Amino acid sequence: MKVKKQKRHRKTVRFFTACFGFRQPYKVICDGTFVHHLIENGITPADQALSNTLAAPVKLFTTKCVIEELKRLGQSQSEALEAAHKLTVAARCDHEKRKSADVCIVDIIGEKNSEHFFVATQDVDLRKKLQEVPGVPLIFGLRNALFLEPPSAFQRQFVKASEEGRSHMTESEYKMLKKRAKNLLETEQTRDSSNEYEDLEDQKLEMQTVERKHNTTKGLGVKDRPQFKRKKAKGPNPLSCKKKKSRHNQSRVSGKGSEEGNDTVRSRSRKRKRSRVGKNAVQTDS
Repeated sequence: MKVKKQKRHRKTVRFFTACFGFRQPYKVICDGTFVHHLIENGITPADQALSNTLAAPVKLFTTKCVIEELKRLGQSQSEALEAAHKLTVAARCDHEKRKSADVCIVDIIGEKNSEHFFVATQDVDLRKKLQEVPGVPLIFGLRNALFLEPPSAFQRQFVKASEEGRSHMTESEYKMLKKRAKNLLETEQTRDSSNEYEDLEDQKLEMQTVERKHNTTKGLGVKDRPQFKRKKAKGPNPLSCKKKKSRHNQSRVSGKGSEEGNDTVRSRSRKRKRSRVGKNAVQTDS
């Protein structure tokens, strides 16, 4: 269960960082109800508990109006008052007349939460109000655990509409694009006309040079077409041909061959096989 809660919290943090530009360390503004809940349930230190919930370092803030409200509540909120004094006071709380904590926090958040505050509160009504403001992540406590609320339907719809708006052009962008396209067409047309004029000039110069050459060749009596010489048939390359053998050498070679043949015949004829049977018969007769 704890792993599922951590995954859900990471997904919510990624949503606000990607869509609304939240950056670490995250700024968390706490009201009196949230500080009192932390002390009652022994969730200390508060910055460590919140950093574990958001999986990132945090800075804790409160407002002067929240501290004044805790003072008015008396002795029952003395511990919460001491803990609130240790938090950093938000600079945007510049109310001359002290307001209630929920009104003060709503004024600090404004319409778009430009300071990128996480709001930690136990006030259900305040959470419902801030769910209708884009880019306000909410934190609340349940017994000894802290939870990060998922984005509301209004916040998701706001992100979807803003993405669609970014994908389409505004009227000013359309006018600028149209003007730029018109300038590009004009420059291309002027460039093409200049190129055509240059091509015509080049063609005229080529024609003039050809006519001059033709006139000069006619005056000198030179033929226009070049006269090519016909290639005659050539003999074989002497280096690639084998040398002819003389008849004298051939007769010598043939004589040697015949002598060698006679010798082989004679040697074959001199050999004689002797039969063993006759030898044995002679021995018996003697």
